[in-house]
Order: sequence, then C-alpha cells, then structure tokens
Amino acid sequence: MSEYHLPVMAAECIEALAIQPDGIYVDATFGGGGHAARMLEALGEKGRLFGFDQDPDAERNALKDPRFVFVAHNFRLLRRFLKLHGVTQVDGILADLGVSSHQLDEAERGFSYRFDSALDMRMNPSDERSAAQVVNTSSAEMLQDIFSKYGEVRNARSLAQQIVEARQGRPIQTIGDFLSAIEPLIRGNRARYLSQVFQALRIEVNDEMGALADLLQQSFEALRPGGRLVVMSYHSLEDRIVKNFLKTGNAEGEIQQDFYGNIYRPFDFPKEKMVQASEEELRRNPRARSAKLRVGIKR
Repeated sequence: MSEYHLPVMAAECIEALAIQPDGIYVDATFGGGGHAARMLEALGEKGRLFGFDQDPDAERNALKDPRFVFVAHNFRLLRRFLKLHGVTQVDGILADLGVSSHQLDEAERGFSYRFDSALDMRMNPSDERSAAQVVNTSSAEMLQDIFSKYGEVRNARSLAQQIVEARQGRPIQTIGDFLSAIEPLIRGNRARYLSQVFQALRIEVNDEMGALADLLQQSFEALRPGGRLVVMSYHSLEDRIVKNFLKTGNAEGEIQQDFYGNIYRPFDFPKEKMVQASEEELRRNPRARSAKLRVGIKR
C-alpha cells in the first residue's frame, strides 16, 4: 500500500464498525486503502470487503486479498454494484468523506491553490465537467450560490461578479488564471479564504452533497438490521447531512411520524453519537482536526 493517504481515526473507525469476523463490509471511500487494511485485519477467512472509489489512482492501491473486491465507481452506485457481486445486505459501511491528501498533493489534479496547473478538481477524471468549465459557463447568480452555500464565502456576490468580468477577456483555464482573476477580492486570511473558495468549487464539480445523500439512502437500504453506518466528515455541510440522516432517515432532517404520531427513527446510536480525534491523532495527522465521526446502528 502506498502513502496515498494517511487514514484518519483508523482505530476509532474499526471500533465503531464492531466488525464480525464472517461479515460483509464496505469501505465506500477506499483511497489509499488505510481503513480497508484495518478492516481486513479484523475479518476472518469467510469475511468479505468491498472498496469503492471513482478515482482511478486509487485502484493502484487495491489490496491483494481474496476477501477484497475493488469497485471502480462512485459510492452513489453502492447498491447496484453490490448486487452485481451477489450481495443484497451488508453488516457495515464506512465512508471517509472529502478530498484525499493524495488528490491535494498531485498538482495536475487541480485541487489545490498551492500549484499552477489546469483548473480541474474532478475526482473522476472521466467526468465531463471540470472546475474550469464551472467558472467559465456558470452565471453570476449560480457562482454566487456555489461560493455562498458550499464555501460560506462572505463576499460571494462580488467574487462571482469578478469572475464573470475576468472571463470576458479570455477563458479561465488554469489555477494561475483563476487566482489572478480573484486576487482583488481575497479577504482576511488568504489561505483560509482560498480554501473556502476551492472547497466550494470542488463540491460543485463532483456533486458531493448529492452523492452523499445518495450514499446515505442506499447505505440504509443495504444494511442488515443491526448493521452499522460509520461516516467521517470534515466540514459542517457534510456533517449536517449525516447527522440529519441518522436522526430522521433523510438529508433534510425532516421528522416523519406514523398514523399514531410515533416518530420514525431509523438508527440507534452507541453511547457517543459523535467522536473526534484524540490529541495523539492530531499530532500524527493534522487533517484530523476537523474530522467528525458519526455512527448509526440500523434498527
């Protein structure tokens, strides 16, 4: 396994999954295989593990183990590909959301403002729409909504208008083009501001919120009663959707009641509904600082 991505809270994830030796499990965000390797260690000879990842770079890390199957697709297609492998229900699903350190560190992937390359940000390079296409074809209103909703950028309106004006001269194709275009609008801490802007674009390009909602719904359908859904998120938008789903069974958090007024509760919870990284973990892996681990046990 390569140093593709340092797994966050690996021990806590394994504990939360409460792995049964002969169970069937899913790592919905395989990446470098760090979490998956720990999951295999906990499984017995009859156990099975499916690893999903739409990034072709991740496939190079596929684990050489007869109990493991790599699925080179977006996790929003979870049930379809489990069924192709003859699986209708599983005992546990793990998802470590967001962008991997590998993707951020590979300059040509266009995820980070630290490098000048094509403004790309596609987790699956075969997808049609890149970040450059988003900034060159979206209206000012659409761009404002993207930066405001997905990045919580305070001057989203003026930023969107600046981009629209800048692209009239020539298309914005590279990260350098983009930074030059928005330089006059950068406010406060430069790194924080750019992180918010790039996060917003990345979420839009990859439809991350839509994919997450699909994953959660399909995870509930795929889990056996008593099966566990373990999700690690890194920003408030993701965490809100996960928290809502675990409480209500929908991403919006809308409470549902039956004819008698009983509230629908799809999951039970362990003693700790949310787990955060230990001080030791934070020293080893600074990325864990914003990580929130939530666990649900299907009723």
